[in-house]
Amino acid sequence: MAIGDLATDQGADAVAAVAGEADILVNNAGAYGHPHRWAEATPDMWALLYEINVISAVRMIQRLVPGMRERGWGRVIQIGGGLASQPMSEQPHYNATLAARHNLAVSLARELKDTGVTSNVVSPGAILVDSVKELVTALAPERGWGESWEEIEPHAARDFVPNDIGRFGRPEEIAGAVAYLAGPYGAYVSGATLRVDGGTIRSVT
Repeated sequence: MAIGDLATDQGADAVAAVAGEADILVNNAGAYGHPHRWAEATPDMWALLYEINVISAVRMIQRLVPGMRERGWGRVIQIGGGLASQPMSEQPHYNATLAARHNLAVSLARELKDTGVTSNVVSPGAILVDSVKELVTALAPERGWGESWEEIEPHAARDFVPNDIGRFGRPEEIAGAVAYLAGPYGAYVSGATLRVDGGTIRSVT
């Protein structure tokens, strides 16, 4: 395992040195920030989130992709999100960083044509991690959602993240999408966004 602060060139150098000849890069490092509205999100907040969520990915791309290109095989996968294409009024600085990740993935795919290296995005919806489950469970009594998780989840999904499946996504479902794009069955996928959001984003593209 390589540990480093990807917000600095030195940290990215340290990670790249340990990673060596990596063939698969998944840019998953990022920050959410507080749910500020437009009047509250200062330029410094914008710059900080862009540094963490976008420039950190650029640093690793520039350090690892040249080797993939030389070897004639590689996979670069950005973890994006639905707010890239359907942003909310809240957290505009965060929304914009997701859009940048999606955009750079397509630009990189065009740059890497005919090299054997692909670039794509996995775009998760609301994922059930421990912190989300704790928050939703704490809200359940006052909202009358029930007591068991089986009762609570469909109500919470309906109120917070309405989607066609009626629940939150699971981390392993995101991992499965990444594994698909990184594996042999994803070899003909380039510059694409693979949504794993239960149908939260209502779009035909």
